[in-house]
Amino acid sequence: MNRWLTRRWPALHWPSIRGRGRTDAGPLLLSAVVIAAVTLLAGAVPALLRAAADEAVQDTVRRAGHDSNVLVHANWERDDGPTGGRVRMPRLAEELDDFRAQATYALGPDLDAALLPPVAAVNGPVLNITGGSVPRTFQFTYLAGDLGGPDVTWIAGSPPGPTVSDEYVETRYDGPPWPVQVGLSEEDATALDLGPGDRIPVRDGQGRDKDIRVSGIYRPADSADPAWLLAPALLRPVAGADGVGITRFAGLLSRESLPDARLAIDEDQLRRTVHFAPAPDALSWDATAALTSQVVKLKAASGSSSDRGQTLKWESQLDTALRDARTRNSAAFAQAAVLLTGVLTATALVLLLAADLLVRRRTPVLSAARQRGAALPDLGAELIIESTVVSLSAAAVGLALARAAAPGVSWTWAVPVVLAGAVAGPAFGTLAAARASRDRRQPANPAARRWIRATGQLRRAAAEAAVLIAAVAAFVTLHQRGLLPVASDGDTGELTGDLILPVSALTLGALVGAIVLLRLLPLGARFALRQALRSRRPLAVFGAAQAATTAGRALSLLVLVSTTALASFALILGTTVTRGLDDGAWSSVGADARLDVGADAEAATPALAERIAAAPGVGQVVVAQVTDSARVFTESTLLSPRLVIVDSAAFQRLLATTPLPDAPALARLTAPGPGPGDVPALVRSSDGNLRTGTQLQLSRDGAPAIRLAAVGTAPSVGGVDDVVIVDAEALADAGLPAVPNTVWVTGPGAARAVSNTGVAADVVLRADVLRAQRVAPLTAGLLRLAWTAAAVLLALGLLGLTLAAAGGASERWQTLTRLRTLGLRPRDARWVAAGELLPPVVVVAVCGPPLGALLARLTLGPLDLRLLTGHATEPAAVLPWWLLGLVSVALLATAAAVVPVESALRRRDRLSEVLRAGE
Repeated sequence: MNRWLTRRWPALHWPSIRGRGRTDAGPLLLSAVVIAAVTLLAGAVPALLRAAADEAVQDTVRRAGHDSNVLVHANWERDDGPTGGRVRMPRLAEELDDFRAQATYALGPDLDAALLPPVAAVNGPVLNITGGSVPRTFQFTYLAGDLGGPDVTWIAGSPPGPTVSDEYVETRYDGPPWPVQVGLSEEDATALDLGPGDRIPVRDGQGRDKDIRVSGIYRPADSADPAWLLAPALLRPVAGADGVGITRFAGLLSRESLPDARLAIDEDQLRRTVHFAPAPDALSWDATAALTSQVVKLKAASGSSSDRGQTLKWESQLDTALRDARTRNSAAFAQAAVLLTGVLTATALVLLLAADLLVRRRTPVLSAARQRGAALPDLGAELIIESTVVSLSAAAVGLALARAAAPGVSWTWAVPVVLAGAVAGPAFGTLAAARASRDRRQPANPAARRWIRATGQLRRAAAEAAVLIAAVAAFVTLHQRGLLPVASDGDTGELTGDLILPVSALTLGALVGAIVLLRLLPLGARFALRQALRSRRPLAVFGAAQAATTAGRALSLLVLVSTTALASFALILGTTVTRGLDDGAWSSVGADARLDVGADAEAATPALAERIAAAPGVGQVVVAQVTDSARVFTESTLLSPRLVIVDSAAFQRLLATTPLPDAPALARLTAPGPGPGDVPALVRSSDGNLRTGTQLQLSRDGAPAIRLAAVGTAPSVGGVDDVVIVDAEALADAGLPAVPNTVWVTGPGAARAVSNTGVAADVVLRADVLRAQRVAPLTAGLLRLAWTAAAVLLALGLLGLTLAAAGGASERWQTLTRLRTLGLRPRDARWVAAGELLPPVVVVAVCGPPLGALLARLTLGPLDLRLLTGHATEPAAVLPWWLLGLVSVALLATAAAVVPVESALRRRDRLSEVLRAGE
């Protein structure tokens, strides 16, 4: 009880605090600069990544196009009349408005805020236009938003009106075709050569004529209105919309003619759908989890397609797009966390080294204060106040700069740096003061001394074993579960508890490597000393003796090895991502340029390929028929892989002359199949359903299926994992000639050759794909972080080398100056100093980059870099040896520069002062 009553607050001596601060302003300022710089990086990176994640979500939704729209379907109310006929419903447009409002209400507030205003579309069946020399189709459509349909100007005739003016009309099922009025666009009317009052000659799939009349010709007020995207044929004829060589035309319905359109066709042929297009600018990463959940709930509660009632039937791929974006964002945040963890750990070690140097300078002052009666709690409190002020002030400056450079700031990652800066100095200073006043004597008993030494060794071994066990557990966890959150829908971008261990695997691996070198370096130094003692060169003996004396300093070696290995890893990561982007562009395009020929121009593909091959600068041209979601059967499963029908020899030559992986198995496609009637095929699948030896059947319309035999593994085509490749000639012999729709072109003139083909085709250039991938928000952010982390880690390593040299400079040059009294020349003294400083630096320069390469081999796979590079598989680690060599050269150059600088600074030391030191 009396012990607690006699406790007091520390008695602070403010003049001593201010005096120590002024005396050691240089080291304190250096620590503050380090804290501010790393806090700037740690505070800005998460905010910049979060902004990049928002942009990535928006970019993913934009790329998804119409697939990301939210669609809702519903059947109409039955129009059966009391006398067995069909009743005309004049309020059909109002029912559609109610349906649109019901669908909007069902979205919920969060999803509604992320979507553009809805557009309701009512489409009739695709009818065949009779007459003419080319196949043509026709479809009437009604579009209506919250403010009505898209604005048009009627340049001839009038808007479609009702066929009858009576409120109640009932027609027979077997009655004559019910007339309906539609409007035509200028281009449609010109192509059909029709005007107001003309009848469009159309017939349905059962050969029944329909009575569709043109009421007027319109011109859209804004052809860029998003509503027109739902029915582009309302603006102009669309070729290939209903098959190869078939052109579709469309007629615009009005609110008045919509009831007539339902009577003009069968009861279930008029489809109504409400389209909700996402607003990309309104999407953010924080909102994607709730939006994905809401879309999934709507689809789960959706009525079945066989339901004849008016229940809402939801359809959308928005949840898939958002989930993919969240997965990539989570991977990018985890990768950034790996780099930031390494930077923060290296910073903490450098701050410990700076604190050790500061305490070495202050040891006489602290010892004197302790001998004058200052209590350890008082000294510790004074040192804590000083270090806390310095650390918090520097962190505030760093966070302020981060806020100015980034759209936000994250203080979480800055906490370890501030704690290291605030705690290291007081802890080392208090220990130094305690040792100075400790009255414990060295035991004279050899057994007691051995016991003390063994106890220290056991403590060190326990600490090293703890680091090793943590590193093994981290690498096992990293390879078992990866870095992606278990539930990505709930991921917030913050480092959760289950990710701390795998994220720390890289840093722990670097520390284990440093511990191994720390164990081996003293052994090597003692071996070098024994060899030097056998020589006749005294400088070698002095240098080896000095190196053997300082080889056991753990903190400096930990700093050098960890920073060098982590900087090498960051360089390897940046180079691997850069190379992966290039390989991903090759994998996505398949050549320097690719032409995806439209359906109406497929017949001209062979002639087009010959014309491209004759262009200057073109290396190879390969044509193929590429069919996505082909109907391929196994014995019990229906599959939908990408079917590639190509000249296997030409395709093999193409792969051999590009960075794409070679596929020697393509030569098997020209050999006879394993069984009679079997066509050899190469297969590839992500789930293992397609394997070598599998028997497949390729279905055909109106003909027996073709039997395929898997004889090897197919290369990835267009970045798709599920692929079936068949030789064009072999498949033609089996009765299915290829219709090429894809042209791959290589060579420096490929882009120019495919730019002006005069054929309806989509041009995909590898250079454009690569440029788009490099400027993608997440990819660009990760690359900038990798290069920045490498530069920061290298700077920390060089700073640590300088601090380590400064920490032992006083003792080193005191010894060398005393050796000068025995005849050692100043030049020889510099050589002896270099012999002390260079061995650990040489070891780090030689072993640090290979350690970083080893860590890259162990960790790059689970980092899921393929999610950012667009590669089908994880990109292989690329070792930039010239960059790694620059890291080693920078270390050696800095160590070599330290010796002459120290010699110049110590030139003014008086020999008398050195000889009296320790008296």
